Amino acid sequence: MQLPAVIAQTAQNRYNHTMIPILIKDMLTSKPDGRSVIVCGWVRTMRDSKNLVFIHVNDGSCFASIQLTFDRASPAKTADISQIESNLKKINTGASVRACGTLVQSPASGQAVEVILEKLEILGECPAESYPLQKNKMSMEYLRDNAHLRARTNTFGAVFRMRNQMAFAVHSFFQERGFQYIHAPIITCSDAEGAGEMFQVTSLSLEKIAALGVKAGNKGKQAETAAELIDYSKDFFGKKASLTVSGQLEAETLATALSRVYTFGPTFRAENSNTPRHLSEFWMIEPEMAFYDLNDDMDTAEDFIKYLVNWALTKCREDLEFFDKRIQNGLIDMLTHVAETPFKRISYTDAIDELAKYADKFAYKPYWGCDLQTEHERCLTEEIFKSPVMVYNYPKDIKAFYMKQNDDGKTVRAVDVLVPGIGEIIGGSEREENYDKLLAACSARNMDMTNYEWYLDLRRFGTVPHSGFGLGFERLLRYVTGMANLRDVIPYPRAPKLADF
Repeated sequence: MQLPAVIAQTAQNRYNHTMIPILIKDMLTSKPDGRSVIVCGWVRTMRDSKNLVFIHVNDGSCFASIQLTFDRASPAKTADISQIESNLKKINTGASVRACGTLVQSPASGQAVEVILEKLEILGECPAESYPLQKNKMSMEYLRDNAHLRARTNTFGAVFRMRNQMAFAVHSFFQERGFQYIHAPIITCSDAEGAGEMFQVTSLSLEKIAALGVKAGNKGKQAETAAELIDYSKDFFGKKASLTVSGQLEAETLATALSRVYTFGPTFRAENSNTPRHLSEFWMIEPEMAFYDLNDDMDTAEDFIKYLVNWALTKCREDLEFFDKRIQNGLIDMLTHVAETPFKRISYTDAIDELAKYADKFAYKPYWGCDLQTEHERCLTEEIFKSPVMVYNYPKDIKAFYMKQNDDGKTVRAVDVLVPGIGEIIGGSEREENYDKLLAACSARNMDMTNYEWYLDLRRFGTVPHSGFGLGFERLLRYVTGMANLRDVIPYPRAPKLADF
């Protein structure tokens, strides 16, 4: 027997001798042929009406639950009646169960199959008086306070299944196009965004540093700056280090060796913004492509968004229908429109001219040189062009140092992808590959070049035109689920004063 066959047979033998249950999503699409099955999951509801008992069990593999039925007047011949009756008394919403029975056609509408109970085991009781999810109506804030349990609700079960599918779609898109998946460092000494809002990483004792400050103050030698109290040469990395805000700069080093790469990992920002649009810990998708100009970059970004939206529409339909009905009416129509509509491409200058026609309706008046606000972005996509919009060639003063400068001396080859409903979903650019121009841009911003010599080396040795973009994964999830708050599309949100789990 060849090795693959041996492995397959061994796996089958092991499966035949275990009590591994079939996932409910697979059971619901199985033939109701009366075979014995094992159902494991958590009880959503139980209805006991004299002779008939109906228990709905969900295991998180899909939105739907499977119905377990027990007929006291006509139980299954092999049913352990006393055992079932004893355990029925212990069932509440949230209890975990293992049930054995036969898979049969369901006479009820809305479900193809159900399980006739033969044995019922309570794996974990769930007291109704103390279970946090017993309430009929629970706010998003309440569920956020119970983040360790909220995945058991319909809403968050659907959110996290969607998160799984979208992550798989991200990898599928890039792998199908010859990209290499890379891991950018989480700890870094460079600030890709230049905003300085980074979480510092140190092994130095903050208590000892504070004590030194008190000691200096007692001697009348008030330290002028914190740097006078901190010797970074004694820190773990020998210099100041922080959690990354972006993997882009490091991805560029791999793109200039492997041609097409992408990162997909956690990033961190110490921005003190307590809004539904901000997280302190979030995931970024950042492709970098050697030999791509801005037009190539825009083509890839448009293909990427359409691919992800189509994936959600085709592979997550059941959960999407729930979001459309309960979270955001019209969500499916909006996503379908994005998937089927060519993206409008317009320069920043022309976008400002278009927005000027609507100036009276804005809280922030648009002018050349301003950073577009969400209200401007939504006006472009929802009212002016009624389609996704790609705005390119932004003023250089409002964009990052690494973006390629245009010949006009005023703009850079940057692009923002805007979609109806939320506005910006992708930001990208062609990167500056000219050593002298990049150095000048850094100098104009008074950047400490000791942490960027390696980045400049990419322009010294075999420089090439290259481009890339960034998509915040949680922003994508917020878009395809209709959820109003980024904190509700990540399992454990991190935000100012929020790190309870």
